[in-house]
Amino acid sequence: MNQTATHTLDARGLNCPLPILRTKKALSELGSGEILAITSTDPGSLKDMQAFCKQTGNELVESRSEQGEFVFVVRKA
Repeated sequence: MNQTATHTLDARGLNCPLPILRTKKALSELGSGEILAITSTDPGSLKDMQAFCKQTGNELVESRSEQGEFVFVVRKA
């Protein structure tokens, strides 16, 4: 199933907790089912994003690492 993000968030250069806080704010502006792609350089965001999605009920569709950057694709619940 191909998941195409309808919105993007650039959280590169931000450290914990800013990537999660910006993700939360961006998701609050989306409708249910919309998809947000987040790019971060904070290694802590790997565990943080998993925990955030579990706690909020949003779906972590994809999580990958690309050349020192972390890309997350989240579908809003």
